[in-house]
Amino acid sequence: MSGTSPLVVTVDRARCIGSGLCARTAPADLALAPDGRATPARPATAASAELTEAAEMCPVEAIAVRDAATGALVAPAW
Repeated sequence: MSGTSPLVVTVDRARCIGSGLCARTAPADLALAPDGRATPARPATAASAELTEAAEMCPVEAIAVRDAATGALVAPAW
């Protein structure tokens, strides 16, 4: 995470349908919990194309990636 602010990933678990696309696309940052819904794999992470893609492809827009320092939305680009 050097050189850029860390990112925070949140998942609206009430909205998540557990498709698994996110966990397959960005396994370092997103996992499926025992209930089958997505959950962040760590409290903060670095930017990656995989993480952005996972947030963008969520079929119910349950994933948000934000700049940890500013709270600015990084992905998806709504």
